[in-house]
Amino acid sequence: MKQIKFGTDGWRAIIAEGYTVENVKRVSEATAKWMNLKSMKKVVIGYDTRFGGKMFAETAASVFCNFGLQVILSDDFVTTPMISLAVYKLKADMGVVITASHNPPSYNGFKLKSAYGGPTIPKEIAEVEALIPETSLGKLKTVSVFRDEGVLEYADLEQLYVDHVTENFDLESIRNSGVNVVYDAMYGAGQRVVGRILPEATLLHCAYNPSFMGQAPEPIHRNLGELSETLENNADLHFGLANDGDADRIGLYDEDGNFVDSHHILLLLLVYLFEYKKMNGKVVVTFSVTNKMKILAQQYGLDMEVTKIGFKYIAEIMTVEDVLVGGEESGGLAIKGHIPERDGVWIGLTILEFMAKTGKSLKELIQELYAKIGSFSFDRDDLHLSDEKKWAIIEKAKKGEITSIGGKAVKETQDIDGYKFFLSDDEWVMVRPSGTEPVLRVYAQSTSGAAVRELLNQAHQALQEGL
Repeated sequence: MKQIKFGTDGWRAIIAEGYTVENVKRVSEATAKWMNLKSMKKVVIGYDTRFGGKMFAETAASVFCNFGLQVILSDDFVTTPMISLAVYKLKADMGVVITASHNPPSYNGFKLKSAYGGPTIPKEIAEVEALIPETSLGKLKTVSVFRDEGVLEYADLEQLYVDHVTENFDLESIRNSGVNVVYDAMYGAGQRVVGRILPEATLLHCAYNPSFMGQAPEPIHRNLGELSETLENNADLHFGLANDGDADRIGLYDEDGNFVDSHHILLLLLVYLFEYKKMNGKVVVTFSVTNKMKILAQQYGLDMEVTKIGFKYIAEIMTVEDVLVGGEESGGLAIKGHIPERDGVWIGLTILEFMAKTGKSLKELIQELYAKIGSFSFDRDDLHLSDEKKWAIIEKAKKGEITSIGGKAVKETQDIDGYKFFLSDDEWVMVRPSGTEPVLRVYAQSTSGAAVRELLNQAHQALQEGL
């Protein structure tokens, strides 16, 4: 059988090709054996709205029960943060989420969560990987048999989450704020819970559809045209929220239908928690996040750390240090007072509460933010290049041969994870190769949308000169 490897955020593969019942058994067996080696006893298992989710979750549950572990199985589809919260609240040792997050509908996956309620650290993932057998277990008893034997129980993990939200947010203030919300679940696992928390919200794509209408459920602007247009064309709607397939990532829109990226959301979270909620702690972001976070953290006198790309690096720090805000460019954000986990619903509610408490629109809050740190815009291109050309560009960067972009000299280069070229305090370009496909990711920040687009075009030329 094919070797199974965990990527940045779990194991993922195409359903019926690499992602099969047999391979889910293999990964589950390795995880169960690892738990036994660590004297762990209890695991929480759930699944999102992807094809076969319940079947794959029950397959995993049967394997864990077979190895003598106590299993709590979600009674319906759930978000990834619901599983992470349940692991923590129910004092389980591990969590498993059957999800491929924002990947295309043909994929499914397998994420591991630890007792603190967040992603399992890379070292432990590697230990599980090393235990994956070449062949899968034979026929196992069904989940109904294990339930009758008392080693498996079903639980309403969505209700557990709703109760936790109710305890931690001023929902009355949010509901009475006059802010009318449009929510796009992208057919993902957030489709029920937001309607329960915000019963007056306008709901888009909140139906069970494992095909996701053929679109990857990734909450980025090009995938959210209907949400943007709904806000733009209706003056009575003020706030747009979108989540990915397992609702751990976020996309936001202001009242005019303008996309608000993760950089701006991270900055707004920092303002709200520090200035309004009088909270303190460290700021932790991945390498591709705006340097404006550093500027704001310095204004507030807060420590800041920059990690490699991947929320797992942030989560690992959150488990041992007092982190106020943590996040990555791709929409995975976390804050103090919740679990060390990305949670798109939780972050959306936090921004809504900020608006409710101040009586200000998202646009107004962003303008106040710009008064502190200066206005900026960010964008990213994924260049589909041959592997040869991709690595040739990275080699150029490594050798320090990229000295100017668009006629502007590179003043500083950083190489935490990829290469970031600073042209000024407000302008930078970053390149990072995909490890799995012939793609070079090119990121840029500048003073406006038009300026960042021009900078990206100039970067494409500068990177490929002489190749």
